[in-house]
Amino acid sequence: RDLDTLDDDALADLVENVDVFARTDPEHKLRIVRALQRRGRIVAMTGDGVNDAPALKQADVGVAMGVRGTEAAKEAAEMVLLDDDFASIVAAVNEGRVVYDNIRKVIAWTLPSNGGEVLVVIAAIAAGTILPVTPVQILWLNLILGATLGLALAFEPAEEGVMERPPREPDRALLSPFLLWRVGLVSVLFLVGSMAVFGYGLARGHDVATARTLVVNALVVFQIFYLFDIRYLHVGSLRPRSVRGTPAVLLALAVLVPAQFALTYAPFMNEVFGTAPVPFWDGVLVVVFGSGLLFLLAAEKALIRGLGLFPELRS
Repeated sequence: RDLDTLDDDALADLVENVDVFARTDPEHKLRIVRALQRRGRIVAMTGDGVNDAPALKQADVGVAMGVRGTEAAKEAAEMVLLDDDFASIVAAVNEGRVVYDNIRKVIAWTLPSNGGEVLVVIAAIAAGTILPVTPVQILWLNLILGATLGLALAFEPAEEGVMERPPREPDRALLSPFLLWRVGLVSVLFLVGSMAVFGYGLARGHDVATARTLVVNALVVFQIFYLFDIRYLHVGSLRPRSVRGTPAVLLALAVLVPAQFALTYAPFMNEVFGTAPVPFWDGVLVVVFGSGLLFLLAAEKALIRGLGLFPELRS
């Protein structure tokens, strides 16, 4: 009865301080949802009856009971609980956060990978030198890396404390300031590393095909180690759980590494992609050089967290 005496402005103030509204009718439920939304809240509404349908429709996320809920409630809702267990809502939020994180990880891994390749080509053209990688080799990199490492990121498990984070703002961009910084930084690191490896190969007296093969392998190694860093957006990367990887990551590596060996040493692959076998110790040096990227990015993340530059790393 008290709600009937309140206008919408008064109700919007009241909902901030009241936890329980008893004996409400369908109109009251709808007004409470709208009042919370006027206060900038994201509202989830659960219900099972016909009288809940208007509020379920108005809420940002309507959740209907699938067992005892009416068809009207199910039609009005965005989500239907098949087991009528509220714990399923918590599980859905957890899964949603994991999926959202993994989408961001795939983007944050893909953009610098492609950006580094583009910068290498642009730098070579601007300097008037021969290309460190050919178009067909770039095609190989995009195909083999996207089908292995990029796909593996989609199956990343939840990070620690995923449900302890505060809710993100609805208008927050998919690419946060930290990820934009990372895209630029890693693209430049890929550029510098690739040019250094190419220069090293030529300085060692290798022909252009061998030097280019070193660059292709270096880019693969860089992206492997970058993957192990970007798998954790909110915590440090140099931990046992991070280094062990997941079944999806290990499977991706089991496909990628033999394919890369074939590109480097198989004669028919050499002919198709313009590659050449590289000396063993040069290959080892590329792996050691690439591993430094992981340690460098881990130190950068720790420094940024210590300085408090990006709120994302504090949550």
